[in-house]
Amino acid sequence: MAEKLTKTDAEWRQQLSPDEYHVTRQKGTEPAFSGRYWNSKEHGTYKCVCCGEPLFSSETKYESGTGWPSFWQPLEEDRVEAHLDRSHGMERTEALCARCGAHLGHVFEDGPAPTGLRYCMNSAALKLESDKK
Repeated sequence: MAEKLTKTDAEWRQQLSPDEYHVTRQKGTEPAFSGRYWNSKEHGTYKCVCCGEPLFSSETKYESGTGWPSFWQPLEEDRVEAHLDRSHGMERTEALCARCGAHLGHVFEDGPAPTGLRYCMNSAALKLESDKK
């Protein structure tokens, strides 16, 4: 993982679209089946929209039926941090970019083998760098 990145709220607001800011900096969620990557089959690397840290490979992306892009593991374990989230009357595991602290989505224990995990991410938190040249 690269060195930690911090910016002011004003800097994040200037850099990100309103949707990206809401999801990544205010811990928002985009509606199911609405994000640009929920149904994407394109090959490449999914990076943090805030800092560009490579987070997930399309090789670990799968169709979860939830309406959000889902992965069974990050590129490297230390690139995604897990935190307990007790918001909205639920107890879940929040997934954050380890480099800049961006809210990415949540991790659930109902994913496929080999990890059994489902990293249920918001498209607004990700930017796909295509393998196509």
